[in-house]
Amino acid sequence: MAGPSTPARGKLREILLRFGRALPMDTGMSPRSPVPACAPAAAPGWSAERLAAQLDVLENQRDRDVEEVLAEGVALQRAAEAIPDPALARRAELLQADMLDRLGETQRAVRMLWAVHGWAAERDCRPVLARSHLLLSRTHHNLGDMSACLEHAVSAVEYLGEDAPPDRRAHYVAKLADALGWAGSFDAARERYRQAERLAVAAGNPERQIMVLNNLAYTEYEAGEFNAAWTVVERMFAFRDRTGREFDGNDLDTISRIQLALGRHADAEKTVLQAIATYGHMRNREADCMAEYLLTLATARRGLGALYGAQASLDHSLALCEERALGDVRVRVLQEQAELYAAAGDYRRAFATYKAFHRAEEAQRSAQQEAQARTRQAIFETTEARQHAERFREQARTDPLTGLPNRRYVDEELPFVLARAEAAGVPVTVALADLDHFKRINDTLSHDVGDRVLATVGELLRAGLRTDGFVARLGGEEFLVVLPGLGASQAEYRLDVLRNGIRAHDWVPLTGELPVTVSIGAVCLAPGDRAGQAELLGAADHNLYAAKRCGRDRVVADTFVVR
Repeated sequence: MAGPSTPARGKLREILLRFGRALPMDTGMSPRSPVPACAPAAAPGWSAERLAAQLDVLENQRDRDVEEVLAEGVALQRAAEAIPDPALARRAELLQADMLDRLGETQRAVRMLWAVHGWAAERDCRPVLARSHLLLSRTHHNLGDMSACLEHAVSAVEYLGEDAPPDRRAHYVAKLADALGWAGSFDAARERYRQAERLAVAAGNPERQIMVLNNLAYTEYEAGEFNAAWTVVERMFAFRDRTGREFDGNDLDTISRIQLALGRHADAEKTVLQAIATYGHMRNREADCMAEYLLTLATARRGLGALYGAQASLDHSLALCEERALGDVRVRVLQEQAELYAAAGDYRRAFATYKAFHRAEEAQRSAQQEAQARTRQAIFETTEARQHAERFREQARTDPLTGLPNRRYVDEELPFVLARAEAAGVPVTVALADLDHFKRINDTLSHDVGDRVLATVGELLRAGLRTDGFVARLGGEEFLVVLPGLGASQAEYRLDVLRNGIRAHDWVPLTGELPVTVSIGAVCLAPGDRAGQAELLGAADHNLYAAKRCGRDRVVADTFVVR
């Protein structure tokens, strides 16, 4: 297997260092982290827990019919949206994208995948990011970009976290090992396969254990380490004998290829015939499975000198390639046909077939490049559309004069601030700041000066915040200041600092003799208390007018009284 190009190796080294630090080798599970903010509480009917459990099953099963799983993914998305639980709905979309890709609808799958990935990245929704990075790793493998494939595989494991169930973590770590092997980092791949196997054993999942061993064996085969690959195969046989778990067609195909590499053609023929026999019982079979098995059988029979049997297998494989448009397998069938003609002593036809093989190989390479270009275009278009949508969304949530968030942003963000404060058991203070005698500035100096005053006040408030929370312009000369984690007395002190900062600013170059001051009304929601956005803003507005009545240029703050 060819390694990555020279320019990619520096990036690969950085990634290897990154995952080496980020992913400790022990398999101990840390205490479970809190439910992520992207997952709201469940509603009656389908529960979030039931949906999540079903998605876990469908994401990790190897023996389910692809079209059945696709239909279930659609149904689960509708159920999640009805709860509503957007994170689970996005996971259901990723399940659909996975199945669509397996069905050959790559462009549609990629667009869906990138849209969900962008959604999760904007919200730092880690469960969805873990899954989307895993699928993006496969996408980039199909594109031939092994560096990006590895980087996404690393990110998938990082976002999954140490507290994930051992079985799921085994799956993700095994996929990281696959990516390392594809990138040519075989020693690192072997270490990750060992880790994945330990996790699979801890999970008590024999299906996962045999998958890890099969992938390790194939990686050793790709690395040209045929004896090491056979050592892993012997472990697969021992595992089968111990557990009674029979191999599926893909496991048997891996074994037969390794037997061929070791020159054990009779064993390879016997093994691949078993793979062909299991084909009718495989629910997760892909379109090229049988054509691949028949090609392996032809190679084994050629090695045994059974040229007529080899030709029959090859003819059958070629017919399947034509029927199912299996371009990649068809190219290798032509290569094997040339070898078969040469073995029969028909060198003229062997030479002509080799020429056909090279033409087909070039045509297939061109077709793959076109498909890769279409996939990259789909990625670009989806990313560009999401960026445009996000840019428009930010514009709609931003006050153009001050650059501060506007009322729409407040309506979206403040409920989440209140919910997070309640969950954390901390107070949160909401304050309204209003410029004093602002009409006089507009009437005396001009609206242009008034706009510049508003922009300056907004900047002073933002610069002086120095805490979590945010400042927004609600409209006119009114600003909102949100201070999570601060009680009434702390918030009153912080707001008075902001008020004094505005009064002490050098306004002379802008307003001459006219002073610029603000009055502030604030209300603090104590830990454990609940109040809606409208109630809190109403209480803060009441205190703002109290500050105005008391002479302006002051702060009036108290604790919200729950009624």
